[in-house]
Amino acid sequence: MKTIKYAVAAIALSTLSFGAFAAQSINPAEAQNLNKVGVVSADGASTLDGLEAKLADKAEAAGAKAYSITSANTNGKMSGTAVIYK
Repeated sequence: MKTIKYAVAAIALSTLSFGAFAAQSINPAEAQNLNKVGVVSADGASTLDGLEAKLADKAEAAGAKAYSITSANTNGKMSGTAVIYK
């Protein structure tokens, strides 16, 4: 019985800590209260969802708390930029 309680507690804690590190997509109004720390760009995506995922990965790798997509272009493959915030 103790093993099950510890396993459930470990799963709950790991889920909470994983979510705490992921950068969140925000809109410009939400960004007004955050500190801009840079810009990330991505290219080569075949869909808008794929582009957003690439930008989110780069924002997270840069240690950002949040990001706001500022541009998206399609010239064969999609590319775009996002401002990152801490």
